[in-house]
Amino acid sequence: MLLSRFFSMLLVLFCVVSITFFLIRLSPGGPFDSERKISATIEHQLLIKYKLDGPVWRQYIDYWSDLLHGDLRISTKYRNRTVAEILAQTLPVTLTLGSLAFLLALGCGISLGALAATHPYSSIDHAALFFVLLAVSLPTFILGPLLILIFCIGLHSLPVGGWGSPLQLLLPSITLAIPFMAVIAKLLRDSLRETLQEDFIRTARAKGLSESALVCRHALRIALLPVVSLSGPLAANLLTGSIVVETIFHIPGAGNFFINAILNRDGFLLCGAVIVYCTLLVVFNLMVDLTYQFLDPRIKNQY
Repeated sequence: MLLSRFFSMLLVLFCVVSITFFLIRLSPGGPFDSERKISATIEHQLLIKYKLDGPVWRQYIDYWSDLLHGDLRISTKYRNRTVAEILAQTLPVTLTLGSLAFLLALGCGISLGALAATHPYSSIDHAALFFVLLAVSLPTFILGPLLILIFCIGLHSLPVGGWGSPLQLLLPSITLAIPFMAVIAKLLRDSLRETLQEDFIRTARAKGLSESALVCRHALRIALLPVVSLSGPLAANLLTGSIVVETIFHIPGAGNFFINAILNRDGFLLCGAVIVYCTLLVVFNLMVDLTYQFLDPRIKNQY
């Protein structure tokens, strides 16, 4: 099973990188169009330097040849820096922010969803639903400045932005986590409420098992399956960061480089970022499948 999934992951990566490569090459314009006007001779020399001369199929083969040797090539925009250097400098920042946001979203979302599900139609349930509605309705470009206004300007308790200290991590990770926290809370609330109505829960309750034991030992394990299913793409999304959050809090992450790679038609940097994102996505989806089997052993029979 693991071997077949590994080959599937390689196939997905191959397809995604290939599609990205051809979309960049076949779209109008070139990587040097935004430069001040240069002579045809200089442009031709630049194309040769970056291996962008010749037919597209030859460029494609050469790129895969370099890629298989671990060479992500040089950025066509940041010409003195390789794609590997840019990713090595910015990805740790983005991954740190995304990891903290993922833990916050998962931990707080599960806790809030479980609390709402075990107190149906109560003030706790209504408050949780209100938070969910508010959180998914507020975009991050509004939520981030709002938190800055409250905690930085109003209370003077947290730094406005930047990178380096643990306190500087707090507001951007909360801003990034809150929308996903709300989705997880709503998903678990509905799933757990449905699970608590199952026959095996009624049987366990009739045997005198306490509500806390019912939820923690039996119901929660099944109710978590939809959350686990969501957590794969969610983790990849959070771990690759958010350009909006990084911009608001002046965080030197990979988000700015990713957007600039699109705007500047920096194909090599864009392909490098896509490789990282796609790798994270397929790895986390594999982890989701393995976690599924742990939470519900019946799923093992399907593999």
